[in-house]
Amino acid sequence: MKGSNLNKTENWGSRLGFILGASGFSIGLGNIWRFSYVAGENGGGAFLLIYILIVILIGIPLFLIESGLGRKAQSSAIPGLRKLTKKGSPWVAIGWLGVITAVLITSYYLMIMGWIVAYLYKILLGTFNGVNSDQVATIYENLISSPWEVIGFTLIPTVIIALILSKGVRDGIERFVKVVMPLLFVMIIFLTFYSISLPGSMEGLIWYLKPDFSEINAGIFLEALGQAFFSIGIGFAAAFTYGSYLKPKESNLIEDGVWVVSLDTAIAFLTGLIIFPALFAFSMEPNSGAGLLFLSFPMLMEQMPFGNIFGFTFFFLVILAAITTGVGLIEGIVANTRELFNLKRKTSVWLITLIVFLLSIPSILSQGPWSSFTLFGRDIFEFVDYVSGNILLAFGGLLMSLYVVFKWTFENFQQDINIGSNRLKMPTMAKPIIVVAMPIVIFIILISGLL
Repeated sequence: MKGSNLNKTENWGSRLGFILGASGFSIGLGNIWRFSYVAGENGGGAFLLIYILIVILIGIPLFLIESGLGRKAQSSAIPGLRKLTKKGSPWVAIGWLGVITAVLITSYYLMIMGWIVAYLYKILLGTFNGVNSDQVATIYENLISSPWEVIGFTLIPTVIIALILSKGVRDGIERFVKVVMPLLFVMIIFLTFYSISLPGSMEGLIWYLKPDFSEINAGIFLEALGQAFFSIGIGFAAAFTYGSYLKPKESNLIEDGVWVVSLDTAIAFLTGLIIFPALFAFSMEPNSGAGLLFLSFPMLMEQMPFGNIFGFTFFFLVILAAITTGVGLIEGIVANTRELFNLKRKTSVWLITLIVFLLSIPSILSQGPWSSFTLFGRDIFEFVDYVSGNILLAFGGLLMSLYVVFKWTFENFQQDINIGSNRLKMPTMAKPIIVVAMPIVIFIILISGLL
């Protein structure tokens, strides 16, 4: 392919760069906005238990498979799978599905980022000072139903992401995450200790950590699977792309992959320790849905000591995390576009950023002028979130697991993935889990959840 060598000049500058870059992609709105409201709607501790099990048994192997394919191919997903199989191979659908899923998720992800920037601005203005719950709901509804205001705020993080990506892998992505990720960890830990120290927070802590097994059903398994894929970043074509920037024989992918998934899961877990104890401390419901952060947090800010500082710090943390994820989402699309159409990085970055920004407008309008338009009982934003987050990601994960079974074979996967690993290696005993249990579990969860 004419443009297939464009990425060969780009590599991570260091092992830490890959770990922080891939972690930064994983740690975003999936951990903070989406994890909190999905856990809140699905029983807290019961959801958390299933989520952690899925991360260990399915999340880590699939992340290694996707990033390992990228490292092996040394190309982004679509051209990489063509290289590993052949042009026209049905397995190339994994790459196409990943890119399509990334486009769909980015289209509403940018909108949520716009809401967060708007809230940062409103906190600085003191908009939430002295408000009650009805007034908070009015502020939220007025914001999301004002398309031009949301479009304006959405443009800010969109341009920031494009500027980072236009600098390339080392000077853009890696340099950014090396500054932002340590800051994120410090802020998360500070907010966690603050939240669980609040009077009355223990009830929320117990609700979050103690599973209620009566809450468990097939729907929770599907939600947990979709959330694990969304949070870790499986099936977006981004892990494939980030893996392609690794040097094939010098990178320790297994240990680095475990680090990435562990950091991602730890941040999701700590986010729950921030949100749910604080909600229960002030007698608020955890099942507020997608508006949890935007409806409940302003009330928390109003009631708790130093609430404005807490609120501003939290939303600033969220937007930094969201940008690191947005960088990974759009980079996966950009890399495939560059290779498929032989484009320069900056051209591809600004072209793709413009396209996904325009695609965010239907989701923005669905919260206002187009709110009456529904697809299967959901507005455009909810429909795109459900289809991409719960169905397409799970289906992509299923295809990747089947690729190992029928094309790569476990023995070749084991040999390839162990290259560069010193202490931690893929054991032979993992074969039944990866080639039998994992595809069956994904398939059953996908079908039962849909039915």
